[in-house]
Amino acid sequence: MSTGPNKSNFDGSENSLPQELQQEMINEVRKLIGPQSGKLAVYCTDASIARYLRARNWHVKKAVKMLNATLKWRTDYKPDEIRWDDIAMEAETGKIYRSNYKDKYGRPVLVMRPSCQNSKSIKGQIKYLVYCMENAILNLPESQEQMVWLIDFHGFNLSHISIKVTRETAHVLQEHYPERLGIAILYNPPKIFEPFYMLGRPFLEAKTANKVKFAYSDDVNTTKMMSELFDMEFVESAFGGKDIADFDIEKYAERMREDDKKTPQFWKNGYITESPLPLEKSNSDADSDEQAKRAEENEEEQQDDDATSSVESLSVKN
Repeated sequence: MSTGPNKSNFDGSENSLPQELQQEMINEVRKLIGPQSGKLAVYCTDASIARYLRARNWHVKKAVKMLNATLKWRTDYKPDEIRWDDIAMEAETGKIYRSNYKDKYGRPVLVMRPSCQNSKSIKGQIKYLVYCMENAILNLPESQEQMVWLIDFHGFNLSHISIKVTRETAHVLQEHYPERLGIAILYNPPKIFEPFYMLGRPFLEAKTANKVKFAYSDDVNTTKMMSELFDMEFVESAFGGKDIADFDIEKYAERMREDDKKTPQFWKNGYITESPLPLEKSNSDADSDEQAKRAEENEEEQQDDDATSSVESLSVKN
């Protein structure tokens, strides 16, 4: 199994059509789907339409069919109206959560821990997954469209997964969240998982399957890949990072409820005007934060020195 992508693909970028031709196709899709209103109008940005076109290899009619199916799904399923209290029971064990760090490209990170599965309800599991996807999208920076999945296989066995859930998960993610996945890192999967993955791979489109990377803690290439993607100071120890804190459901619930408050504004304006929570920082911000901290400390030291000099000067005068 491959342990990582080429470095050039870490940011999820890929070669594409000339910009002018892309815009022509976006305009054609917009014309074919017809006028939209309310939340669906907010959803159908040029960037969103472009994701559907990329997912269908820039085939306009196929992209239109796919996008129309999503618009109907969003109207019926109402993913933007799911709130923390609707799915809190599914979240109790931390089987899926959005980390409080981003990767070096600014992408939100969803951590998944299959061994923490606490539900047999397919409906409940999918609803929680959708909530997590919507929340990750809510926290995307303007310059980024994709997210990262980190999947921790510690304690995993085959009883933690189901073909039915896998099939439904693949359907929802590929059909209604196209081009949202940058990379999925399967960390320390046991040998028994590989046959299951090969069984489930047909449910994945080739593009999606190529973003799935097997990683192992004792592998040099894995260590290199992780350090190129993340500031390991912030990454959980389960993935070779230095953060040893356990998942805290109370703190996480507080974060999610704060995010829930932003959701109506997002679906009204298409963006959030308020500043993100202090915890929401990209790994690439770490060095800047440290430099700012040192500058602040130096400034305080200088102020103390100036104050001391002033006192000494007054003493001499007196």
